[in-house]
Amino acid sequence: MPTRPRRLLAALALVLLLPSGHAIADGTDASFRLTATAQDFGSYFPSYLANGYFSVMTSPRGTEPDRSYMVAFMDYAKDDIARPAAVPGWNEIDYNPGGGWLNSTRLDAKIFAGYAQTLDMHDATLATRYRFDYANKATDVEVTSFVSQADPHLAAVRFSITPQFSGDVQLAFPIRLWSEHQPRFPIAKLTGDQMIAAVIASGQDLGNKPVPTPDRAPVWYPGYTRVLSDDGDAKALTLWLDGRAEQGLAMAEAAALQLPAGIEVKSAKLSKGPYRLSLDLVVHVEQGHTYAFTKYVALSRDGWGGDAKADLALATQARATGFDALLARHRAAWHQLWQSDIVVDGDPAVQKAVHSDLYYLLSNTTTGTAWPMGACALTPNYAGHAFWDSDSWVFPALLLLHPERAKPIVMFRHRTMQPAREQAAHYGWKGLMYPWESDPQKGTVVTPHFAEGVHREIHVNADVAIAQWQYWLATGDRDWLKQYGWPVIRGVADFWASRVTWDTAHDRYGILHVTSPDEAYDDVPNDAFTNAAARKALRIAVKAAKQVGATPDPQWSRIADRMYVPFDTAAQRHYDFDPSVPHDKITWMGSSLAWLMYPDLDLPMSEAVRRNDFDFQLHELKTHGDDPNEMMMVMLAVGSAELGDAHGAGQWIARNLVGFLKPPFNVRTETVANNAGYILATSAGFLQSLEYGLTGLRIDGKGLDDAYAPVLPPAWKSLTLKGVHFRGKRYDVSVQRDATGKAKLVRRAL
Repeated sequence: MPTRPRRLLAALALVLLLPSGHAIADGTDASFRLTATAQDFGSYFPSYLANGYFSVMTSPRGTEPDRSYMVAFMDYAKDDIARPAAVPGWNEIDYNPGGGWLNSTRLDAKIFAGYAQTLDMHDATLATRYRFDYANKATDVEVTSFVSQADPHLAAVRFSITPQFSGDVQLAFPIRLWSEHQPRFPIAKLTGDQMIAAVIASGQDLGNKPVPTPDRAPVWYPGYTRVLSDDGDAKALTLWLDGRAEQGLAMAEAAALQLPAGIEVKSAKLSKGPYRLSLDLVVHVEQGHTYAFTKYVALSRDGWGGDAKADLALATQARATGFDALLARHRAAWHQLWQSDIVVDGDPAVQKAVHSDLYYLLSNTTTGTAWPMGACALTPNYAGHAFWDSDSWVFPALLLLHPERAKPIVMFRHRTMQPAREQAAHYGWKGLMYPWESDPQKGTVVTPHFAEGVHREIHVNADVAIAQWQYWLATGDRDWLKQYGWPVIRGVADFWASRVTWDTAHDRYGILHVTSPDEAYDDVPNDAFTNAAARKALRIAVKAAKQVGATPDPQWSRIADRMYVPFDTAAQRHYDFDPSVPHDKITWMGSSLAWLMYPDLDLPMSEAVRRNDFDFQLHELKTHGDDPNEMMMVMLAVGSAELGDAHGAGQWIARNLVGFLKPPFNVRTETVANNAGYILATSAGFLQSLEYGLTGLRIDGKGLDDAYAPVLPPAWKSLTLKGVHFRGKRYDVSVQRDATGKAKLVRRAL
């Protein structure tokens, strides 16, 4: 195609034009690289490569068949919850020099000599190197994989071998046709006790497990993609298939193989079976020569791309373009993303965590779509559902650095207004009631039956409205607000107006029968966080109406002005919820008062009340907390910063690195002991503790407002938000020290 060379030249030119600082980062900055060694064989927690549209998990050899998932591509099996359907595994390459197949040989430091696998987050590539030394034959192996950021339907794996012998070897380039996961439980119908009993009866359990075994695999297993047709051409070295998720959308996949120039091929055949479609080769190799085999893959699904024929054209075109050119284009796209970054001077461990968290977030973003971010990225954990995590945790973290990649999150809520309207009507309310767990494709309720009380965790609706308003404040796009944001904000306000209860005896409004963010309290009156968030959403609706020329409902202001947020006047602190409910359970959080300080809500209060709330939170975390999750670490870092406690903020930020980041690739898990992984909310929360915590910045009616004095942990020299985007302008925001050592905020226009 005539545009293809121009696109490639533009991408290569971009690499040459990158600022020198990024060229240095690409080559020498260790904070962008995470490396596994043979010592990690027994504790290898997989990472993934992804571009927001599809992903592939990693594995130690770099060649094993790994699960792959596509955005909002869901399985809808009868009696089960909607869950991400694993698409046929496309990345596998296997090699047999004569003594056994590479992927079947046990992981051992002697067999995989000199082993190293590096996730380069600056380039978003996975590089694996080792000497495969088995059955008296040694081969130096190098594997490089990427899922293209520049060409979102494409991925490639290059498998290079340097045999230390001469002779014939076998290679296989399969697509794995996964079978349906068994056992499959009717989770849509099971209570909590029934689910636990079913899991135990299957020989599994839901207890905390050592790394790298995931805790909730018996529940968060992948959905099923049924292959409808598949074929290949051994002469053309291509494979292709069409499939469909169980009762879901159609998908397609194709692969094209590129052989080393001049390689002697003894045989090439197509192998077809119920679980494997493969190109199998026998080739002759010479000692000391290097041979590079490349597998190019294209994927698509309904609403994003075409069928197997279209994907085959993409894969063969990728082969014609070549691995190096595709990789250069992919790297250039990622280098462009890293123009917006968070730079920590003075704490290498925090800097590396920042880059891994940004990498995982950016790997799951799209542009120009209306798909949300699943709670655990493009993996099956939490069944790929969209929670308030999307709106309150991920969205604000992306908004300052990558607003175009935050936008699909708020667009998803507009796209799924009708299911939200239907859910509100189902419960007898008005307006829009967004589900606690939304199907990322349909927007419908997909909360498991065993989490039956969670339908009362309705603060998600306020979280949705707040995110819509933040997007308007950050972009100033009034047309967007009028067409997309305002209908959502108005619908949420109508929901709250119908959901509140008037308390005649106390002359105030309250909200009854809710689940607190501290979810063990699953049916309480007047949860402080919920009531405060609802009040903020109602006030946002009044402001939004004025911006778009609409007339606000007078009851929105009336309810907001008389909303009850429980407060202990004697102790001068907030209650978690109405004091009629005992606060005595052992929970992850101990209390949710720190959540009142979270940047999204930022409940106005005096410094004395803020300190009292914070002190109560710490006390309850010690007395009623158990295995606190990362969200709490974030809240405490932000709360400390708001109180001007630089040392405390630094301690909580450091605490967030201990045990939560699973080796070797800094995969965040929900708690230290519960290693449910790939939690994007906590990756985003960690970034927010720097973006909004240490800087003191808030997105409000004043703009990007210096709401609190900035702080720097004692050992830090500076913190810089590079390439901030706000209302059409770009600048760097830094927290630096003045001549006296005091932290100050500096903005520099770009």
